[in-house]
Amino acid sequence: MEHVTCCVAGGGPAGVMLGLLLARAGVRVAVLEKHDDFLHDFRGDTVHPSTLRLLDELGLGERFAALPRRELTEMRMRINGETVVAADFGRLRGRHPYIAMVPQWDFLELLADAEPALDLRMGTEITGLRREHGRVTGVTYRDASGDGELAADLVVACDGRDSVVRRAAGLRPREFPVPMDVWSVRVPASPHAERDGRVFGVFGGGQAAVTMDRGDYFQTSYLIRKGDDARLRAQGIEWFRERLGALFGWAPDVLSVIRSWDDVKLLETTMGRLPRWYADGLLCLGDAAHTMSPVGGVGVNLAVQDAVAAARILAGPLLSGRVSTKDLAKVQKRRELPVRVIQRQQLGEHDMLLRPALDGTLTELPAPLRAVRRFPALAAVTAYLGGVGLRPEHAPAFARPRGR
Repeated sequence: MEHVTCCVAGGGPAGVMLGLLLARAGVRVAVLEKHDDFLHDFRGDTVHPSTLRLLDELGLGERFAALPRRELTEMRMRINGETVVAADFGRLRGRHPYIAMVPQWDFLELLADAEPALDLRMGTEITGLRREHGRVTGVTYRDASGDGELAADLVVACDGRDSVVRRAAGLRPREFPVPMDVWSVRVPASPHAERDGRVFGVFGGGQAAVTMDRGDYFQTSYLIRKGDDARLRAQGIEWFRERLGALFGWAPDVLSVIRSWDDVKLLETTMGRLPRWYADGLLCLGDAAHTMSPVGGVGVNLAVQDAVAAARILAGPLLSGRVSTKDLAKVQKRRELPVRVIQRQQLGEHDMLLRPALDGTLTELPAPLRAVRRFPALAAVTAYLGGVGLRPEHAPAFARPRGR
């Protein structure tokens, strides 16, 4: 049977980053991705300052800068007519005082092409786990040739919030209540639209929506109360176009491109965290370990940070052929605090802002936003928490080009 040192399930940002780093360490690693390509809409397209710095450390900064992208420097909110700069990334120190908006498939292609030793197997769907004496020893999979098995010293689940590997291992996350689902839609930017590299959110009057400047269009998320999708779609697409127009001042001719509900994608949100991210021979990272709320768009950044910490901690044990549960526990210990803090912050924003906005009971700026409006320098603190976060990870020495 074919054997690799590490089998990574899922070719998203965490999986490909982990594969890249371990390959640079000399670990024999295979990344299995069920899709045939990376071209999938409505994946997280935000690349945060800490990830941008990481790309510089890996020698990939110039190649990333050549990709088509937008730079977002502010997060503004309008709540019942009052506007506040909730986060000002331009105040951050360093080379990247902004969030880069890049199609995720371009980001993943960049990582996948950066290391020739990375064994990335597209069109390979993991169907289950191999076990011996209670330890995970590999995976079963299906590809174009049929069913197969791959033995591995360690399996890492990076296959998202609906992780097949996590479920096969019998690991169950603790779920947190989420008040909303999200409609995602693209609205073309008219020639006279203000395109200034901002994220703009509108809250109040029973509505909540956020739009991001993507150059020739606005990537827009319209929040609905959880479970209301079918009921609201019954009101017709014209109702939705009118709501968007009233929120953002978009003209009817601009919104006419939203021809039917087929143009509006439902993203069912969940939020949770595994009490234990690992089992003997298995580790979960990213959404497989901790599903994040869409608030702040931090999921991709956290997943990448998980991958960097895991590579740094596990490269040595993997090369020596001795990966213990103590090694895996070190990864969780390193990354759990940032995850807990951000999830607590997200739950607070749900209660403080989103739930009242959707219920129509949001009547004034919440206290933290009043403080930011009174003391604008605080917008740098919120930008740091969202764009860099606690315990930002740096590229391991073994993964850096010489001189970096």
